[in-house]
Amino acid sequence: MTARISVDADRPIGRISPRMYGSFVEHMGRCVYTGIFEPDHPTADANGLRQDVMELVRELGVTTVRYPGGNFVSNYRWEDGVGPIQDRPRRLELAWHTTEPNTFGTDQFMTWCDQAGIEPMLAINLGTRGETDAVNLLDYVNGQADTQYANLRRTNGHEDPYNVRMWCLGNEMDGPWQVGHKNAEDYAYLALSTARAMHMVDQDLELVACGSAAWEMPTFGDWERTILDLAYDEVDYISLHRYVDPDAQDRASFLAAGVDLDRFIDGVIATADAVGAKHRSNKKIMVSVDEWNVWRLGAWNSIEHGFAPDDWPEAAPRIEDVYTGADALVVGGLLISLLRHADRVKAASMAQLVNVIAPIMTEKGGRAWRQTTFHPFAIASRIARGQAYDAVVASPVAGTERYGEIDAVDAVVTWDEETGTGSLLALNRSLTDAVDVTAALGALGVSRVKAAQIIAPDDLDAVNTADDPDRVHPVPHEVTLADGVLATTLPPASWLAVELA
Repeated sequence: MTARISVDADRPIGRISPRMYGSFVEHMGRCVYTGIFEPDHPTADANGLRQDVMELVRELGVTTVRYPGGNFVSNYRWEDGVGPIQDRPRRLELAWHTTEPNTFGTDQFMTWCDQAGIEPMLAINLGTRGETDAVNLLDYVNGQADTQYANLRRTNGHEDPYNVRMWCLGNEMDGPWQVGHKNAEDYAYLALSTARAMHMVDQDLELVACGSAAWEMPTFGDWERTILDLAYDEVDYISLHRYVDPDAQDRASFLAAGVDLDRFIDGVIATADAVGAKHRSNKKIMVSVDEWNVWRLGAWNSIEHGFAPDDWPEAAPRIEDVYTGADALVVGGLLISLLRHADRVKAASMAQLVNVIAPIMTEKGGRAWRQTTFHPFAIASRIARGQAYDAVVASPVAGTERYGEIDAVDAVVTWDEETGTGSLLALNRSLTDAVDVTAALGALGVSRVKAAQIIAPDDLDAVNTADDPDRVHPVPHEVTLADGVLATTLPPASWLAVELA
């Protein structure tokens, strides 16, 4: 079986935003507590931040992190998480049925971001709160004037404003599981009035309106149209969230999850552009895929409502999926889909960062290690920069139950003129057949291969654990380059990353 990849150097898709490689920290399960924050851990610094996790976060190459939720934010009082720790209240956390101690909050998150070299992306509570609280939080975080909340930040030991630019106007407000769930029209008016109030403080903020939590939602399409029809001029992004459940489909369809993500993104873009055309606007609404990952959602749904009404544990484990070799390949394929939409997807957050459906796992008081899904993200965030180019693939087909026949090989090419470096990312979605691949890259100026790595698990169900943290990992792979044409063979079910120069 053979596949040919070609690239038109004169037709890039778009510049890859650094925010493409974002992640997500929510007060859920052990993401914060015993994840990034554990004051008693042997590696913790004076701020209680785990430095073993910090090193892995830097290696992962995360550029932005969305905080503090997620479903958590829709019942969150941000004031609970600032000021002296001994004075912070303990609250019932409704989204995940736990007790929130509030010993970690906004200032500590900003300190963590500063240490990690990460841009913060904040979500505001539009479930149980509104415009006034959003402006108060904005003033606390970014305020420079002599005002109550900017002065409160100073009193809490943070003289300089944090200058957070990107803000999410709530979270998954289309979902009936959300505290403060609203219909499209009610949310649209609240998002519009909140955006206007925030823009009265700072006209240059970048605001993300809530799109659909899934494209299976019965309101998908109508939801986006309603929100943007009202708030088009005040928002910059519409969000979408996409989780892929390996237990809800055959494995061939699972490996083709990029087809699903492509269709979702294309549908959101089409809806946004239709609203823009109606408004006769030159503005383009961008897309923030600010939650995406592999998640065994059915397994979570089976236990979600089984919690005892009098049991509100603190930092209880929640959705700590253990990822397989197949999951790593799918994450690699989803990254290809995101990069293929680099012209409109200007922010993306792999959810979440630590312990909760995460690429990094920890033990309380103990070890931290890389899950299988860590590796494709870490590689792509390092080498896939600059411009994305549509890799036109002439490929044999693979059969799936969900999507029918699809191209066995999926690929994207990136190239950065300024650094003279780029990448080829390719996924062989066939479970049974190797594919000989050639890629004509000479038109971009490619003259050598710096490195080539492949993830091709001998067992697609293999996992990484604290005792065996490298069971699934990338290994060097043989490729040749002659006269600008790269050649290699992709084994069945494999993800390849080639660093070009």
